[in-house]
Amino acid sequence: MTAARVFEIVRSQSLRSIARDVAWLLIPAACLVAVMVGLGYLVTEVLPSTAIGKWDAEVPRRLVEYRQQDGVSESKLITSLSETPTIVALTALAAAVFRWKFGRWRESLVVIYAVVGETGIFMATTLLIDRPRPNVPKLDAAPPTSSFPSGHTAAAVCFYGAIAAIIIWHTRHRWIKVVAVVVCAAVPLTIGGSRVYRGMHYPTDVLVGGLLGAIWLTVVLVYVRTHDAGGRRDAAVDADRHVVIR
Repeated sequence: MTAARVFEIVRSQSLRSIARDVAWLLIPAACLVAVMVGLGYLVTEVLPSTAIGKWDAEVPRRLVEYRQQDGVSESKLITSLSETPTIVALTALAAAVFRWKFGRWRESLVVIYAVVGETGIFMATTLLIDRPRPNVPKLDAAPPTSSFPSGHTAAAVCFYGAIAAIIIWHTRHRWIKVVAVVVCAAVPLTIGGSRVYRGMHYPTDVLVGGLLGAIWLTVVLVYVRTHDAGGRRDAAVDADRHVVIR
């Protein structure tokens, strides 16, 4: 059998495995869209007349007086960490680095599935829930999507959370695990705060965006740890038995 034939067989097996992964993940993704739409109805139709709804609308207005209007503010730098071009570039880079480092697709697929899946769920939700952005001066150009939920926050949870999970899988040092968790938790939290500060979202948008990201990332991590993701039957256990970071 020629090398080209071997490569073709391996590639076809990998593509079938990925197709199977996607088919399986579509089920929880659809369920999560339903949950997000339900929360969107609650936020847009039920809460506005309550104390929570009034607080939600008041926070962006109160933050306007504390803004830094000129120059490149810290909030702009923070929010740029999860802008679409940034997340796309970082996802591609992380996938390539993990493929090179570990010699398999398992870790790369975690990042790809987390980010791509979150994007699909977010887009489907915004099509079904049309919430206007806060009625305050905005420091960023408003994208055409709904204010609900915060896509920046969801993307940050999925991408940076996936990186933290992969680091935890590959180290036995507790301090590295703690640093990874703290850093990768702090980034989405500060991004969410910056989105409200810059007038782009209500607090409930950010909270639900964080919830979306956390649930979807958990689904992806559980799936990859319990299935032969990427065509490797031992993929669910081998990385946990071999410590890479010493």
